[in-house]
Amino acid sequence: MRNPARPDSDPGDRAHDPYVRVRGAREHNLRGVDVDIPRDALAVFTGVSGSGKSSLAFGTIYAEAQRRYFESVAPYARRLIHQVGAPKVAEISGLPPAVSLEQRRSSPTSRSSVGTVTTLSNSLRMLFSRAGTYPPGAERLDSDAFSPNTAAGACPECHGLGRVHRTSEELLVPDPSLSIREGAIAAWPGAWQGKNLRDVLDTLGYDVDRPWRELDPADRRWILFTDEQPVVTVHPVREAGRIQRPYQGTYMSAHRYVMKTFAESRSPTLRTKAERFLTAADCPVCGGSRLRPEALAVTFAGRTVAELAALPLDSLAEVLRSADGGPPAEVLTADLLSRIGPVTELGLGYLSLDRTAPTLSAGELQRLRLATQLRSGLFGVVYVLDEPSAGLHPADTEALLTVLDRLKAAGNSVFVVEHHLDVVRHADWLVDVGPHAGVHGGQVLHSGPPRALAEVAGSQTRRFLFDTAPAPVREVRAPSGWLKVGPVTRHNLRGLTAGLPLGVFTAVTGVSGSGKSTLMGEVTEELPGVGRLVTVDQKPIGRTPRSNLATYTGLFDVVRKLFTATEEARARGYRAGRFSFNVPGGRCETCQGEGSVSVELLFLPSTYAPCPDCHGARYNPETLEVTHRGRTIAEVLDLTVEAAAEFFADTPAAARSLTALLDVGLGYLRLGQPATELSGGEAQRIKLASELQRVRREHTLYLLDEPTTGLHPADVEVLLRQLHGLVDAGHSVVVVEHDMTVVAGADWVVDLGPGGGDAGGRIVAAGPPREVASAGVGRTAPYLAKAFGDRRRSAERRDQ
Repeated sequence: MRNPARPDSDPGDRAHDPYVRVRGAREHNLRGVDVDIPRDALAVFTGVSGSGKSSLAFGTIYAEAQRRYFESVAPYARRLIHQVGAPKVAEISGLPPAVSLEQRRSSPTSRSSVGTVTTLSNSLRMLFSRAGTYPPGAERLDSDAFSPNTAAGACPECHGLGRVHRTSEELLVPDPSLSIREGAIAAWPGAWQGKNLRDVLDTLGYDVDRPWRELDPADRRWILFTDEQPVVTVHPVREAGRIQRPYQGTYMSAHRYVMKTFAESRSPTLRTKAERFLTAADCPVCGGSRLRPEALAVTFAGRTVAELAALPLDSLAEVLRSADGGPPAEVLTADLLSRIGPVTELGLGYLSLDRTAPTLSAGELQRLRLATQLRSGLFGVVYVLDEPSAGLHPADTEALLTVLDRLKAAGNSVFVVEHHLDVVRHADWLVDVGPHAGVHGGQVLHSGPPRALAEVAGSQTRRFLFDTAPAPVREVRAPSGWLKVGPVTRHNLRGLTAGLPLGVFTAVTGVSGSGKSTLMGEVTEELPGVGRLVTVDQKPIGRTPRSNLATYTGLFDVVRKLFTATEEARARGYRAGRFSFNVPGGRCETCQGEGSVSVELLFLPSTYAPCPDCHGARYNPETLEVTHRGRTIAEVLDLTVEAAAEFFADTPAAARSLTALLDVGLGYLRLGQPATELSGGEAQRIKLASELQRVRREHTLYLLDEPTTGLHPADVEVLLRQLHGLVDAGHSVVVVEHDMTVVAGADWVVDLGPGGGDAGGRIVAAGPPREVASAGVGRTAPYLAKAFGDRRRSAERRDQ
């Protein structure tokens, strides 16, 4: 499309062309998009969820920049690097190298931390190695000796984890009145494996029919804790109609089984079960510091490396500024302080270097990587960011805007996919994609200065950016009861007790790191007044492409039954399993129901192509001969929720699920869309839809952690209608939230703070939103007052 807000330039003058020019982009739902975006500017991509903005920014522009870079890499090296495929686009010109900072979380382990993500740990270890105070006569240690992730530094007892897991007879045998045959050893596996262990014990001569408490203590200790693994010939008890032959059985103690399962099993279910029989405690050798004694004997400014790594970054910076360690220390501390600066500037000063990566939100991880990029000094590149404001309190968003401006001032182009209106208003250039989601989107409605969007009538963003019409004044609901949480002493909460009203909509607010999620983590079904608890988070609904929208909501079961009930399926004797792509029978065995196959290329990375037999349908030809109302099972899975709702309108079981998905604004998703393609916000709304389709009469407490993350303001309106509908039906809703429009529409606000980390952990204000706003206490109050003020001013303009 043409950009009316700029003069045309000669596309042939590529060397001096100041625009990234995209022609014919067709990735996902993009409809042959042509768009020009200026370089050396802050360009924001907006649009409702599913409109195609991420497909344009990440799936097209960044993917093409990455592809071009990899073309310069040796073919053999390319196969060692994960890379996305070539985007569906006719041409992109004026495209510099690109750096992507996405929300998608990898799979960080407990060994990954704030220090490793930012590389600050490397600098701190170098400081101790070169400028630390060593005990008299001690040899100087290499920097690796101060890392718990290396053999040179890790504590030999806990292997650098800082925690050891122990078990006891009380945990392994919770009910000593039972006999072994009756299941006294609860930690043992069930089914045949558990029966085998009992039969082996019986063969070894132990009484498996006496109550556990009556067994000899020495026998009990051997049964539970021996490391021996004797092999015996087991003669199973004969059962009528079954022939059971003797076999060689190996014994494994309950302790050995639990530790082996916890350490080695890839099944989350088995690991969770094993964890129930373990207690975790700080390592008795290193005291939880994860390091060898030699490393802990070295100090800087009177503290060990573990003690400095445990300090919030704000406090660590103060220690480094006041330290006096001679010339080598001055150089190293100056480097550390210059690296810490961007992290604290982004509102993450409450984090410590030893904070593990799995405990960080996706937004915190992205901002840590953004801080690292600030220090890198790159220029002339395109930074493509995915909602950097996610998880940010409005007070922290101001610091984010400063950082984005610094990246631009350094000579870079900053392309941001964003919903936060303050970031949108701050942009130099706005690309609005829409008008709606899925097949109803995929068009660039506007590409130009933000103020020019006011003239684009079809834009969903325009209404929120310029038409500040007030929300209808809603009466604050009265609580039907109160829920007492605490006293809680965890992380930065110190004996905190909170009261949450029941039967209303409650918003829990506060700056990043103030303790909101920690407090909400203490809400359990055991608390008086909770009743049924439903926690709706943004974790994926599945980690493989086999998990999808239809399987998670239970809709796939309904669809398979409909196909099984057709005349053709009955005539062929097909059962419901025939229409599953996860089991042999009806699926295509060439791709085993994946729909695609991996193509191995010599010296090049493996690539995926549609299955040559089923062409992506996932099923074999015989299964696809069965149709329901003229559509095959593959064609049904390819329907959007919106189209499927019409197709299954007269099937109550299917219509209920589909209506719930439509109600939370997910009509654009395909039924068979893999879980790996869904955003955290989409996954959260799918979970909410699954709950909405269930008819619940008893009181339910719904707990949501930042439900508006990743949502356009138009989608937020749809979501809030559903949440307020739950409250009107007699339930309670509690949301951890930063969006002040959501907070302003709540019945009750609990504001934590006043700061993050050690500066937070207290309730600074609690009450109806207007009272919290007018009280002016805490960092949320002024932004909440502004939300009410904007509404009043817009109401005055409308009345004039």
